[in-house]
Amino acid sequence: MTWTGPRSRPALALAASALVAAAVAGCNDKTDKAVVVPDVPMQQDVGAGEGRLDLVVWAGYAENGSTDEQVDWVTPFTRATGCRVQAKVADTSDSMVELMKTGRYDGVSASGDASLRLIYGGTVAPVNTGLISGYGDIAPYLKNQPYNSVDGRMYGVPHGYGANMLMYRTDKLQQRPTSWDVVWEKDSPAAGHVVAYDSPIYIADAALYLKAHRPDLKIRDVYALDDEQFDAAVDLLKRQRPNVNQYWANYLDELQSFKSADNYAGTAWQVTANMALAEKAPVATTLPSEGATGWSDTWMIASRAKHPHCMYKWMGWITTPRVQAQVAQWFGEAPANPKACAHTPKGFCSTYHVGDPAFYGRLAFWRTPVKDCGDDRGGACVEYARWARAWTEIKG
Repeated sequence: MTWTGPRSRPALALAASALVAAAVAGCNDKTDKAVVVPDVPMQQDVGAGEGRLDLVVWAGYAENGSTDEQVDWVTPFTRATGCRVQAKVADTSDSMVELMKTGRYDGVSASGDASLRLIYGGTVAPVNTGLISGYGDIAPYLKNQPYNSVDGRMYGVPHGYGANMLMYRTDKLQQRPTSWDVVWEKDSPAAGHVVAYDSPIYIADAALYLKAHRPDLKIRDVYALDDEQFDAAVDLLKRQRPNVNQYWANYLDELQSFKSADNYAGTAWQVTANMALAEKAPVATTLPSEGATGWSDTWMIASRAKHPHCMYKWMGWITTPRVQAQVAQWFGEAPANPKACAHTPKGFCSTYHVGDPAFYGRLAFWRTPVKDCGDDRGGACVEYARWARAWTEIKG
């Protein structure tokens, strides 16, 4: 399959409904004790498929040829396994959580801002990675991470990932930015023309900047913020507000604003930059000195899956090199299996830094904030419900 350019990544988790707040708050008891993960059994074997598979997915993750007849990895899967795939596209992480809670779906392609909610809620089961034939080929730096594992148990199979890069107009900013200060400081040359990601999880980007520039706050983990650290991040976002010309949830909106030169700098995905460059917009991306946040998607199996054998077959199929290459090119992301690079055009994998652990070691992948800090502070951290409320106040 030729790389024709990226397709859309859906907008993630803008709204913070009461259900979402309850989902996170319900993960914690009223003490400062660590979160207790429900004891959900793990699959021990994979036998004949049940003939059906119901998935919740990001758009572009389960293509069957109906969008583009040349883009189809679902039909070959069905031929090989007998499992007919029914995919429900979700447009936010919050929607994914709510859909999975219904018990009607076997699996989900969850991002890190949803996965812990699914794990702590008992909605998904740990994955027996020994039953996934190609699991050993997946990049080690995507396994056993805080957003897809708990207590040393994997709760999914890594799929695709990417960085929240700094994108800028090269004609408006003559020097390549080396710091995120171009979006945070009031005297920035991009002031009034800054774009920011429209989601509560963007609070972590503020925390990342403060981690480097406010050592007195002692921020170690941008998703585990105590009250003082959280308040500082919120204050920074409120100070940034006059400089922000656009909060984007749909990448097409950001693409258009950079093409028209309405905006000069802000958080973007590499896929957006590739599309802008393809349309002759003078943009570039960089990973600033402070690092960046990022996203890593994981295939997770429902604890009440009606078709668990088909789901395990799917997790094995979707992580094979050739299929990984198809999805990565269509969707616009780095494949979790580096062997996919043998099936992509020259330059694709270097653009997405595949097989570059040093690059991804500088990223803080999205993770649902919970009360348990995961360190000696105990249950002193601010959970997602407050992040969501604060985000509404920040935007005004």
